[in-house]
Amino acid sequence: MNLQDLDQNWIEQFDKPLVIAGPCSAESEKQMMEIAERMDRNYMQVFRAGIWKPRTKPGSFEGVGAIGLNWLRKIKEEFKMPVATEVANASHAKLALEFDIDYLWIGARSTVNPFTIQEIAESLRDTDKIVLVKNPVNPDLDLWIGALERLAAQGIKKIGVIHRGFSSHNKSKYRNNPQWQIALELKDRFPNIPIIGDPSHITGRRDLIAEVAQQAFNLEYNGLMVEVHNNPDEAWSDAKQQITPEALKDILVDITLRKKNDSSDAFSTKLNRFRGEIDELDNQLLGLLAARMEVAKKIGTLKKEHNVAIFQPDRWNVLKKLAIRNGERMGLSEDFLEHLLVSIHKESVELQNKIMEE
Repeated sequence: MNLQDLDQNWIEQFDKPLVIAGPCSAESEKQMMEIAERMDRNYMQVFRAGIWKPRTKPGSFEGVGAIGLNWLRKIKEEFKMPVATEVANASHAKLALEFDIDYLWIGARSTVNPFTIQEIAESLRDTDKIVLVKNPVNPDLDLWIGALERLAAQGIKKIGVIHRGFSSHNKSKYRNNPQWQIALELKDRFPNIPIIGDPSHITGRRDLIAEVAQQAFNLEYNGLMVEVHNNPDEAWSDAKQQITPEALKDILVDITLRKKNDSSDAFSTKLNRFRGEIDELDNQLLGLLAARMEVAKKIGTLKKEHNVAIFQPDRWNVLKKLAIRNGERMGLSEDFLEHLLVSIHKESVELQNKIMEE
């Protein structure tokens, strides 16, 4: 089975965006039951909790383990609510199936390892459970898609993805850089695969969750996964990014859902005019980039004649800092400028390297 043949009914059954909510970590049965009791099921349809918690360093709280499956099952029975948990390996997946967990998600650290994904996929072969795959830690779309393909190859039809952002060396207000364009490229290539936003892990801060949740719905995401806790400040893991169930409801009430299109003549006329302006500006940009590369070639020829190395770190750092400073004055973000300048510089270096080799 390929990714174009997946079953979308599991997401289409909801008449509103799907919201999966619950604590980062299951801590006790009492904690889980209280959170579930406080969740408004008109806004939050699925209860989630991590029971195995892969941590960066040993010694941190790594989850309660399999006993948490009993607590999830009790929530499912008492609240008539589907439940979800993360499976990090094949053993976790098998146990989750034994306890009839409805939604299984594969975390970012597992997605990066094709061997782990393959073992999980084989342990879930032909399951009718819903399997969600978080993006890999690093921005690698092919790795993300590869994980989905391994699941589909095992006859798993109910598949979705969770966008939780990507690690970055650049400092940002977010815990993980959203890099929306990567998720949108996946959405463009596989529009049949539901995409869930994870503002808790993107932001790492509860005060930014509403902002990122709205951005996800601006991009027509199918839902959200949000970490909620009965006492967020006392949470055993990721306390700063958890909110109360009541706070999440307030966010969801205020969310604006976007429609796919507007058929009015006024909208179409203005949109076409703006798109025409974009096309003209893009052509100008391409012309300027081509002219810049011609100058880069001249510099490459000059360096070759004088036996000078291509890469000049001091010059590059000065150029980058100046361009970012000027660009920010024009309203462009540092993150966008960083990516743009690195791409331009990479192409310039490659062109000069070809000249050196002639």
